[in-house]
Amino acid sequence: MGDRDSAYKYILDREGDHHHHHQDHHYQDHEVIKEQDRLLPIANVGRIMKQILPPKAKISKEAKETMQECVSEFISFVTGEASVRCNREKRKTVNGDDVCWALASLGFDNYAEQLRRYLQRYRETEGERSSSSHNQTVGASDSVNDRRKMINLFGIDGED
Repeated sequence: MGDRDSAYKYILDREGDHHHHHQDHHYQDHEVIKEQDRLLPIANVGRIMKQILPPKAKISKEAKETMQECVSEFISFVTGEASVRCNREKRKTVNGDDVCWALASLGFDNYAEQLRRYLQRYRETEGERSSSSHNQTVGASDSVNDRRKMINLFGIDGED
């Protein structure tokens, strides 16, 4: 349980440079974080939500804001847990393997496995791209295809 407490403390102090301050000041620093810096952009959250719904479905502002709050907190929670691992291993950079480990350690084994498969495919794709010409630019259709691959990987079929 101590590791999760550390992860939570990390979430409260994402900047990582206030560890030497008094505990009350620590919480004050967290409260100063602007909402737009703490939350994913609501337009992005809405677009992701829309991909799973039937084409004519509507999403209320309240539903988008609720989801925005949830996914932002979830990302912070998982990142905090991954950071605990990095700190324990005296590393400064959180990588994809750390995120997978954090998901599994927090009990999200199904997501961890899906993310490991995605990470493996991503690394294979990046290896192929780096071995091909470096002068090529990625077109808009590539980003659309990447998004579709990600949606399919997580079992979301936006075509229904």
